[in-house]
Amino acid sequence: MAIDFASSVTAVLGATTPAKRKRFAEGLGIETVGDLMRHFPRRYLETGSLTRIDNLRVGQLLCVVGEIDQCEIKTYNDRRTGRPAYRVEAVLRTGGPRLKMTFFAKNQGTAGWHARRVAQGNRGVFLGKADRFRDQWQLVNPAMTIFGMGDEAEGEGSGVEDVLDFGPLFPIYPLTKGVETWDITRAVTFARKVIEPVAELLPDPVRDEYDVLGIQDAYDWVHQPEDRDQVERAHHRFRFEEALVTQLVLGRRRRARQAEGATARTGGDGALLRAFDERLPFQLTAGQVEVGAQVEADLAQPHPMNRLLQGEVGSGKTLVALRAMLRVVDSGGQAALLAPTEVLAQQHYRSIVAMLGDLADGGTIFGSGEGTRVELLTGSMNKTQRTGPLSRIASGEAGIVIGTHALLQDQVMFADLGFVVVDEQHRFGVEQRAALTDKAAAPPHLLVMTATPIPRTVAMTVFGDLETSTLSELPAGRAPIQSNVVPLAEQPTWFGRVWERVREEVGKGHQVYVVCPRISGDEAEAGQVDAVDLPDPDDGEVEVAPKPPAAAVEEVVSRLAEGPLAGLRIGRLHGRLPADEKDAVMRSFAAGDIDVLVSTTVIEVGVDVANATGMVILDADRFGVSQLHQLRGRVGRGGLPGLCLLVTHTDAGSPARERLEAVASTTDGFVLSRIDLEMRREGDVLGAAQAGGRTSLENLRVLRDEDTIVAARQAAEGLLDADTDLGQAPGLGAAVRDLERSVQADFVDKS
Repeated sequence: MAIDFASSVTAVLGATTPAKRKRFAEGLGIETVGDLMRHFPRRYLETGSLTRIDNLRVGQLLCVVGEIDQCEIKTYNDRRTGRPAYRVEAVLRTGGPRLKMTFFAKNQGTAGWHARRVAQGNRGVFLGKADRFRDQWQLVNPAMTIFGMGDEAEGEGSGVEDVLDFGPLFPIYPLTKGVETWDITRAVTFARKVIEPVAELLPDPVRDEYDVLGIQDAYDWVHQPEDRDQVERAHHRFRFEEALVTQLVLGRRRRARQAEGATARTGGDGALLRAFDERLPFQLTAGQVEVGAQVEADLAQPHPMNRLLQGEVGSGKTLVALRAMLRVVDSGGQAALLAPTEVLAQQHYRSIVAMLGDLADGGTIFGSGEGTRVELLTGSMNKTQRTGPLSRIASGEAGIVIGTHALLQDQVMFADLGFVVVDEQHRFGVEQRAALTDKAAAPPHLLVMTATPIPRTVAMTVFGDLETSTLSELPAGRAPIQSNVVPLAEQPTWFGRVWERVREEVGKGHQVYVVCPRISGDEAEAGQVDAVDLPDPDDGEVEVAPKPPAAAVEEVVSRLAEGPLAGLRIGRLHGRLPADEKDAVMRSFAAGDIDVLVSTTVIEVGVDVANATGMVILDADRFGVSQLHQLRGRVGRGGLPGLCLLVTHTDAGSPARERLEAVASTTDGFVLSRIDLEMRREGDVLGAAQAGGRTSLENLRVLRDEDTIVAARQAAEGLLDADTDLGQAPGLGAAVRDLERSVQADFVDKS
């Protein structure tokens, strides 16, 4: 029976035990021969040279190439049996510390067998955990294969057979408990000998134009390369193929959306926008004019706009969005602005009404002839308060609607929703944005705004599925912000200095924020999720100590009021407070009646207090890069220098600590967005996931492979221009349709 990619992996596992076959399936997701062949090595060891080992730590999983430097058989009395027993002690020489290995045997024959495997001068690959005993490094319970020994090298449970033919580079595969690298190497080696030829998906003209390796050579070179160049060529092949299939899916969806059409919002006679511009007390910046023209051009198209507007905190994104909303109202449609918190929604409402002046009173005796109604809708409004706005939204009387998640509820209906603005888009999932856009009769135009794009957004812009506009000019009156990490793990005494700095700022007549990740105890702010640090696959099975309890607003307020900040006026703010109390606290802080505001992330966006110059973020490692940058943007807004202290108990060199040091190193949100992408990965590019813990990309990394992704888009557009159904490349077409049908592509048309 022929063996191909669809065959069960058991066909190439040989005499492997049922338990190990189960580990292949459940631990590694390898159920077919195709899964096995696509399980690529994560790194390679040069079999002709020793592996360097630096900075060993107890418990670290090691997989190294080394040479036996010493070997000795020792005899001792087994206390349990009273009989002689044998111990083989060997010392492994690497490019770093020497590692002692010990093997126990009940008889001379077994001891001799161990001694032949680890005889002085033997080289091989050794896998085990590092330990320390009597001031000497040990390699505990090592599994190994010795180069050139064949069956002689095979030990109990190692599964290494003479079918393996080691080349200059030894592949190290991602593993799971109970499966060794050589288990996978043996299966791959056998599969490559018996498998049917692999079908080529990529048309020859595409491979020739973009210098892409053939598929058969790619599999051979990725699993058994002769040199590093073959590894790179093979990886380029698989990355290009994945990028091309993904770009074809995105390209077909873009064309389908354009075919559906949208209502072009050309601005009619432009009376409302013209009246607004005439009332502006200042000139638009060059960036606002340029971006405004880009947005207007998109709104005038008969297919939906899908644009990201990125700009530093306070750079004027809201004004650009408001002018676009007025253009849609001039076109006879409605515009909705979705904000992540009530604090931000209320501030947007107040600022937009203030900017519009009498233009916000359309339909009333106080309004101008060109005006429109502006409505606010939030979750804290009771039924009576919501009745009027809901009616005016449904009738079309309200041209601009501002709200929180309350806009997503079923009872909210629009007369003609033509434009959706999502502010701070990292706070909303794909499904939530889709729930609002689905309220339109025809696909509405979409503008998402952010100061620091989430990894998934950066990925979508690289893939070309999200057009991008940037306001790069820093807002007038913004002062520099000094950011420092306060490393309590190494410098616990610095915590007292933190509160001294707070007192110094208040003593100058300024105000300070103190941000906590929790409200009280384990209760988190709604929508707040601790930042996740993905494990490094090279770290092996290293245990991570649990985090201590996070700082909470209620406890911190009491501790500060009774301790280091006694005598200062301290306020508290979090999402569990009633809406009127939250508004009162913010108004009091803005008026200068509160010196120190202890808060959760409800102040992350939209809060603008010019006199606030300092911020202390407790347990800062529990926040993501985007959140930290947004929080920091609350200070230094009044022309006074800002100070942001990132307090953490994390150890130096940990991923969380590196994230904080990256934030402290720059205030450029665009730089931080790419750092965030490198650290968290890109999320599910085709699906709904926004965090980096899950991704539909197998081989691609957006920043590393940006050039490959852009080239693949060019190739995809050429193929689709020739034939949208890809009939001339049936294998490639089948791969595209498989991805389109997958769960991971369900939300691509809503992203």
